[in-house]
Amino acid sequence: KDGVGTEIILKIKENTEDDQFDDYLEEYRLRGIIKKYSDFIRYPIKMDVKETKLKDGTEDEYEDVVIERTINSMVPIWRKNKSELTDEDYENFYSEKHYGFDKPLKHLHVSVDGVIRYNAILYIPENIPFDYYTKEYEKGLELYSNGILIMNKCKDLLPDYFSFVKGMVDSEDLSLNISREILQQDRQLKFIAKNLKVKIKSELQNMLKHERENYEKFYKSFGRQLKFGIYDNYGMEKELLQDLLMFHSSTLKTMVTLDEYVDRMPEDQKYIYYGAGESYQRIDKLPQSEMVSEKGYEILYFTDDIDEFAIKLLSNYRDKPFKSISDKDLGIESDAEKEEQEDENVEHKEIFSFMKDVLGDKIKEVKVSKRLKNHPVCLSNEGEVSIEMEKILKSMPNGQDIKADKVLEININHVLFESLKDAFENDKDRLKLLTNILYNQALLIEGLSIGDPVEYANDIWKLIQ
Repeated sequence: KDGVGTEIILKIKENTEDDQFDDYLEEYRLRGIIKKYSDFIRYPIKMDVKETKLKDGTEDEYEDVVIERTINSMVPIWRKNKSELTDEDYENFYSEKHYGFDKPLKHLHVSVDGVIRYNAILYIPENIPFDYYTKEYEKGLELYSNGILIMNKCKDLLPDYFSFVKGMVDSEDLSLNISREILQQDRQLKFIAKNLKVKIKSELQNMLKHERENYEKFYKSFGRQLKFGIYDNYGMEKELLQDLLMFHSSTLKTMVTLDEYVDRMPEDQKYIYYGAGESYQRIDKLPQSEMVSEKGYEILYFTDDIDEFAIKLLSNYRDKPFKSISDKDLGIESDAEKEEQEDENVEHKEIFSFMKDVLGDKIKEVKVSKRLKNHPVCLSNEGEVSIEMEKILKSMPNGQDIKADKVLEININHVLFESLKDAFENDKDRLKLLTNILYNQALLIEGLSIGDPVEYANDIWKLIQ
């Protein structure tokens, strides 16, 4: 040896049918390994590389030469002062690390120098990854120990509801030799994960407050994941996530937060009202919304499958309970209106009892509706399972046979009710026909399937005749 230092000589195995070991002698392969695992260690890693250069004294002749080049970057971006870095620097790092194909929507640079020291650069993508809602998607952050990569995807650094976050964490306090099993129980890692969770929530809250357009872009892609976060683990994280939720407003025709909704509530409004359906347009047309809208109350539109399930766990916001516009009791009627409704139910008890017998256990009750203004009929529900939740549960692969307790509500001020009364007095078979048609129409309004479409079509033909 000419000087001080240590020489390590590695010998490569002979190739086999299954393994091409001499791939590790290829320059591009060695470069890739160094860049992936040791790009950010503080000492230079040099390698003799073959390059082509113009021969001295010629204008068009080239020769291959071997030149010593430093392969690794040495100074990682996360150890630089934030003031030295530009948005372009962060975007370049995002691209170099292959975190995504597009520019990130937001970056977060964290440097903590306390009991546990660590640096992190986190990114919120602008667009949803194509495989995000599939089993193939892997969450997690790159984990480094003093600049050396020890794990490609450390899942324990992110909760599932923030699984869209990309980036890396580097800590001098983590051992290079730590195993995946030990890492899951590591106190230092749990501390870092807890801090990152708070930092991400704070960054999203800040974006919501100061960069509304960007936040709505983010929410369009990843809002569903936040709702899953509330529903998961029996609502353990609802306090953390509830202020980040947004829903379409019936009055403003745009996305609003729960906080904004409650701020606008009239003094006499007791509940946060919502309607659930496949689209804004469909919810707009629901007859159940008539009474709530007439009162001047805003309705939040739930169009994601997870919405109602998450809200059931949330229960209330700022001490205002949530209430579906399809709930049997809207909490709007005055005592006088409730008394009037009871009197009307008693007055029409016989016809409603007959209709209930026709429908059997399909419904729990037939009653006078105070919510309907222009429509003749609608369904409301009692209990924890709503009509929309029934639809979602039925559509699942296991096809769970869970049903909402449905109530058939009749608008006695609609001209159709006169036909019902006349049929009750003079033609019970016709009343059976009308009852089945009204029930099936109420199902269709809710987007539920009819039990026997052929029978329903025959009933319509009989009515036309």
